[in-house]
Amino acid sequence: MNLIIGLVLMLVGQVCIWFQTNGQFVWPWFKNNPLLVSILGGTILSYIFIMATKYLVLHFDGLLWPPRLISFGVGIMAFTALTYIVMDESITVKTIISLVLACILVSIQVFWK
Repeated sequence: MNLIIGLVLMLVGQVCIWFQTNGQFVWPWFKNNPLLVSILGGTILSYIFIMATKYLVLHFDGLLWPPRLISFGVGIMAFTALTYIVMDESITVKTIISLVLACILVSIQVFWK
């Protein structure tokens, strides 16, 4: 259960951070108010990532590397999906290869004991 909670929180955090950092290219308000966007979102996002790390570390018996690598992989997957959906950027072969590698990275951490 710790793994599922940690993965969900990590995904939520990665999606939110995508909007926080890239919202400036979508909405003028974000572009015109970067300090306010960072203050309003920063505390909440920090808490989400702290809790995600907590649950993943619990799942991996106190190890920090698996949650870090999972965070990186989930971030790549979320970034790819959101950039394609929201920004309508095409997915190139290079992006597909990076996405496959991110999936492999997360799979290694989750399934290799």
